[in-house]
Amino acid sequence: MSALNDIPISALSFYLTAPYPCSYLPKMQARSQVATPGILINSHLYSQLIQHNFRRSGTYIYRPRCDLCRECVQLRVIAAQFTANRSQRRAWKQHAKLEATLHPLQDKAEYYELYLRYQRARHPDGGMDNDDYEAYQTFLLQSQIDTVLVEFREDGILRMVSVIDLLGDGLSSVYTFYEPDLPQARFGVYNVLWQIELCRKLNLNYVYLGYWIKNSQKMSYKTQYQPAQGLIDGAWIPLTTNN
Repeated sequence: MSALNDIPISALSFYLTAPYPCSYLPKMQARSQVATPGILINSHLYSQLIQHNFRRSGTYIYRPRCDLCRECVQLRVIAAQFTANRSQRRAWKQHAKLEATLHPLQDKAEYYELYLRYQRARHPDGGMDNDDYEAYQTFLLQSQIDTVLVEFREDGILRMVSVIDLLGDGLSSVYTFYEPDLPQARFGVYNVLWQIELCRKLNLNYVYLGYWIKNSQKMSYKTQYQPAQGLIDGAWIPLTTNN
């Protein structure tokens, strides 16, 4: 674990999970390396771990450690240098009436109702579309990191919820779900643009958008936000739409 000598290794242990089916690449097996105990990992420590390709889901802190694949690349957008393209500018203008408010992690019935509609419409085979309230709470509403929940409303109607971690050098997008029954809406694009704008207002450098996989269509949108960098072999290198 010498690669992690910039964090207190004595406070953490690391283990490999058993192989499990990859959610993004068909017929591939995935494995994760997990940092434990997650409950000890605060924002300062997580800000360092994320530089070594770790991410979090609830209090579960992990990074890909697959036997035959190294396709998961952590991606971040350089906020100060970002310039929206024409399509992104249209999405920003389209949803100009959205009002965002920041909150600590909290639970409301309308959040869960929106979450279920989103999962059933957008990820029907993803395993999170069943009526499992406890799994939802564990996934989104538990955190040892400095985390905010953002409500996006239009004329008082909840349209989108985003969970964001506050890091030492930027914002880390944890998860966003939104109204799926408005086919012309582009809430996901607007949300990334909003996070980039918030990052700038806070004088932070990066918006971390999680893992990007070159051959996964679900993740292709992430390189549309330029300039972007990917963590490859321990170094941040430019990622373009042509990567």
